[in-house]
Amino acid sequence: MAILTQAETDFVQVNLHADISDLALKMERYPILNAGLVLKQLAGFQAIEHKIPSWYGRSDLLFPSSLALEQCSSEVTARYKAKIVSELADIHSLADLTGGFGVDCCFMSRGLDRVLYVERQPELCEVAEHNFKVLGLPQIQVRQGDGWDAILELSANLKKKPFDLIFIDPARRNTKGEKVVALSDCEPDITQIKDLLLANANYVLVKLSPMLDISLALKSLPETIAVHVVSVNGECKELLFLLKEKGFEPEIHCVNLRSAGSDQFFIFKKSAEQSAKCSYTENPGTYLYEPNVSLLKAGAFSLLSQSFNLFKLHPNSHLYTSDQLCMDFPGRVFQVESVFQFHSKEWKEQLKNVFKANITVRNFPNTVNEIRKKTGLREGGDIYLFATTLNDGRKVLIRCKKV
Repeated sequence: MAILTQAETDFVQVNLHADISDLALKMERYPILNAGLVLKQLAGFQAIEHKIPSWYGRSDLLFPSSLALEQCSSEVTARYKAKIVSELADIHSLADLTGGFGVDCCFMSRGLDRVLYVERQPELCEVAEHNFKVLGLPQIQVRQGDGWDAILELSANLKKKPFDLIFIDPARRNTKGEKVVALSDCEPDITQIKDLLLANANYVLVKLSPMLDISLALKSLPETIAVHVVSVNGECKELLFLLKEKGFEPEIHCVNLRSAGSDQFFIFKKSAEQSAKCSYTENPGTYLYEPNVSLLKAGAFSLLSQSFNLFKLHPNSHLYTSDQLCMDFPGRVFQVESVFQFHSKEWKEQLKNVFKANITVRNFPNTVNEIRKKTGLREGGDIYLFATTLNDGRKVLIRCKKV
């Protein structure tokens, strides 16, 4: 593995924000530098500046190919996985069977006694081993090879379970490089190896696609004791399934990690959602509530009405309202300014002198683009429009401002 010289390290640090394509054309001016290595390092630092900010200031890190950086976890989601691990009882050892760039392994390993990182690609192993040393993580052992083989070997040589927790992130691309979602299409198929994994660890934490159907996955993974639906700034990033040999009804953790403001959490069980009483109203009140995307993904609908004493606008709209402000609602909160029907002349009066608005569609026959085309409204500004259907069937626009 090529290590940068001091001159190359200095060059990279000076040019951290340079245009790499433009710089590549000028590298012949610096014959003492390994151009390919320098450019790869620059691309790596630019990729992690916002994705893994605590690593950005480490000039001695090494980076692999751009694909590995593209597919690796962000620091904020890696820290959340570390939080899951830290809250489990008696976790002292961990095996990461799909190591990749090593971001998840790095953050989950903090405070543990023994960690095994397994990765098939030799380049990634070399990069990870170097970076773990730089980051002060001597407890991590790097092994190049197949995670399945590593577990089989360890289980054959030990009478007890070799690890307290196994982490695995099945590949979600097929041989053509196309994205897949179904558990059976991932590699490895977790449904086929879960028994072996649980025979070798007290817990198994599985990272899965945010597009996966949670209810279907739970039927295939009855050992699940918790599901974490992880969003970052309103975008669902990953599903984490925590498995144990003796499963029970799992808690579903809906998480929205935010760079501005406090993180949002809501925990529930499917049985509680099924028995919850949802209240409806035909007219929006003073305040409008939009659940964060993790709640929508997990299907916590009736419980939101019951838990926060809110009224739902329609069974399929997933918007809520109240006259009393509920600031701890896990989502966005708005103050209602007016409600009017879109398919009438009323909208012209209501939107007179309005040139920009943020438009959201919930259970409405027209798309955002169709509404923009008809109204001429551009994106942005301080006005928020929710196009939705009320409980009595009326198709309306709700004009709001953010609380």
